[in-house]
Amino acid sequence: MLALIAGQGDLPRAVAKAAPEPVLVCALAHALPDRVEPDLVFRLERLGGFLRALRRRGVTRICMCGRVTRPALSLRALDLPTLRLLPRVVRALRRGDDGALRIVIGILEGAGFQVLGAHEAAPDLLPPAGILTAAQPGPEAAALALLGDRVSAAQGRADLGQAAVLRGGRVAAQEDDAGTDAMLARLAPGQGGLLYKAPKPGQDRRADLPVIGPATVAGAARAGLDGLVIEAGGVMVLDRDRVLRDLDAAGMYLWVRERGA
Repeated sequence: MLALIAGQGDLPRAVAKAAPEPVLVCALAHALPDRVEPDLVFRLERLGGFLRALRRRGVTRICMCGRVTRPALSLRALDLPTLRLLPRVVRALRRGDDGALRIVIGILEGAGFQVLGAHEAAPDLLPPAGILTAAQPGPEAAALALLGDRVSAAQGRADLGQAAVLRGGRVAAQEDDAGTDAMLARLAPGQGGLLYKAPKPGQDRRADLPVIGPATVAGAARAGLDGLVIEAGGVMVLDRDRVLRDLDAAGMYLWVRERGA
C-alpha cells in the first residue's frame, strides 16, 4: 500500500488522482494540505509512532509531495519511538532543503519503507521530451536555455530555488523559498525571455521534484515571456491538457529539453 505525505499546493491531489492504486493520504498537523483531505494527521514529535501506525495499516511505500514549512519541535511532546530518531530529526531541521530531505528519506528507509518520488507514484505527470506547443522557440531560446543550465547548477550548489527567468541574455529573476509563482508575480512585465525550470543537479529526485501548472503559465504570460523551458524527465506538469491549451492561446511555447541540449 502507498502512503502519500501531502503538503500544500496542487501536486498531492494530482498524485492521488493519477496514482494507479488507492493511496492513504497523510499530513503533518502544522501544514495541512489545502487541495486534498488527509486520512491521517500526525505531529513531527510523533513521527516514530506514525511510522508504526503505517506499518500496521499495511503501508510499504511512501511518497512525499507538496509544500511543507518546517515545524517547531516540542521536546515535551515526543513519543518513545520518536525519541530514538531525535538526533536525525534535529539535524534535518537545521539543514538546507536538500540535506533535510536526504535525512528524512533515510529515516523512512531505515523504518523499512520504500520511498517513491511523485513522478514514480504517478508517472503520467512527466511529459515527453520535445516542443509540445504550436509555438516554437526562437533563435534566442537555445542560448538562454544554456544560460539556464549554468544558473541551475549555481542554484544547486547554493541549495536555492529550481527556476529562473532569463531575458535579454541575462538573469531577470531567480526563485527563492516563496516559489515559482511568487517569483513571476514580482517580475515587472516585459517583452520576450523564458522561464527555465529544472531539478537542482545532484538532488534526490524522490522529493521536491519541480512542478509547473496552469498558474505558472498565467504568471509567465503576465510577465510577457515567450515560453517555458523545463528539463525532460525532471519537471512534472499538472493538468497538462489545460497547460498546453493556455500556452497555445497565449502564443507561448513549452520546450521539454534535455539538460545541455
